[in-house]
Amino acid sequence: MPNASQEAARILELDGLLKRRPRELSGGQRQRVAMGRAIVRDPAVFLFDEPLSNLDAKLRVQMRLELQQLHRRLKTTSLYVTHDQVEAMTLAQRVMVMNKGIAEQIGTPVEVYEKPASRLCGELYRQPGNEPAGRPGQRRR
Repeated sequence: MPNASQEAARILELDGLLKRRPRELSGGQRQRVAMGRAIVRDPAVFLFDEPLSNLDAKLRVQMRLELQQLHRRLKTTSLYVTHDQVEAMTLAQRVMVMNKGIAEQIGTPVEVYEKPASRLCGELYRQPGNEPAGRPGQRRR
């Protein structure tokens, strides 16, 4: 059975990079190493600040799935800061939309999408001028 470091490296696709020094890693690889360090410490709460921002699109999609699975498996609270609405909608159980340090709205992604508390909240989760078409991912009839 792999140890925590090996499992974190596998999840984050760092297996082939374990012998490299930090200066030999790209920005995205360094970000994944930082996530791995947090994972192996087994904290009660994770704080992620734009953890996927330096990753290419393909790896970002894959890492979103891995983060969801990791969250379910570890059953820990995660605070996740992002400017990417897709990440917020797909990863969050609850979302807080902030504007200049003030919470504009707190709710589930569906609540924020369907009943935005302000114009800002509405514009973040749908195209300006479009009426909501139901839940995210639902087709219009």
